[in-house]
Amino acid sequence: MTFRFAHLVGTLACAFGLTGLATAQTAEMSVGHVLATASHYHAAAAKFSEVVNQKSKGAIKATVFPGGQLGGEVKMLQSARTGTLDVVVTGEAPLEGFVKEFAVFSFPYLFSSVDQINGVLQGPIGRGMLDLLPKYNLVGLGFISALERNIFTNGKVVNTIADMKGLKIRVIQGPGYVKAYQALGAQPTPMAYTELYTALQNGAVDAAENSPDVFLQDRFIEVSKTYANLKIMYMPAVIVMSKAKYDALSPEMQKVVQEATAEAIAFATAQYKKDYADAFAAMKKTGVKIVEPDLKPFMEVGRSVHGDLLGEFPMAKPWYEKIVAATK
Repeated sequence: MTFRFAHLVGTLACAFGLTGLATAQTAEMSVGHVLATASHYHAAAAKFSEVVNQKSKGAIKATVFPGGQLGGEVKMLQSARTGTLDVVVTGEAPLEGFVKEFAVFSFPYLFSSVDQINGVLQGPIGRGMLDLLPKYNLVGLGFISALERNIFTNGKVVNTIADMKGLKIRVIQGPGYVKAYQALGAQPTPMAYTELYTALQNGAVDAAENSPDVFLQDRFIEVSKTYANLKIMYMPAVIVMSKAKYDALSPEMQKVVQEATAEAIAFATAQYKKDYADAFAAMKKTGVKIVEPDLKPFMEVGRSVHGDLLGEFPMAKPWYEKIVAATK
């Protein structure tokens, strides 16, 4: 399901010309992500594909594969880097495995709101971060809305740091996530996301962290009745493309991809805001206890690990300093 360029390679000049788009052999583009079709990841992927299909005038047919049909995020990113997958909508955490500068986004309490981090992502700092990707055989097309990460549990109410002590919590296995929850007294527990629903149901873990919209869309609302707005992380989400596939496009088709990305960003960011509000409304309606802790003590502890993280990821320091300056 990747680009078929056998015909296009020899005919790019005419096939992708302004008057010859409709005559080119159709090339297939696969767009993958791991979330449900109700997610803003899917909104971004669907809008991107819709605009590419429309503006390429038949030269490209983009198809979305949601829900991890093409593999997990790490696998899809690897496939994009090797040129066997075209486009991925992903959280940034898997990028930290090879783009160490991206670890800065896992620093707890670095941002204070979704709007704040989105402003940074859509500005020169975000653009600069995306410009790091080509040397890893990816093109960073753009950031869509970041996700606010909060805690949900299968019973225990988390209102203070003392409530975190010994809490077995499934977290993303990024150093920032692990160190933050360890500092807060919890026990970060590695676990495949696909196993989390059952693990919460049977008590193998006490808690997990995720965005309110995903909490609803992935049906965790069925096995968790407490949701604490700790706002520990704001995880960027990004649209990336295989560099090999992007470079093989004509300038006209690259422009189509860029225009599709701009529309996807606006569309998906607006959907995230709506989904965020709708998720809390659904929680209240179904009896989920929404906890609003005093965040000041959590912030003090969370930010105390920044120094350790900068020691582990010195390449993130310039970006950390830029973000701190931009968010004062």
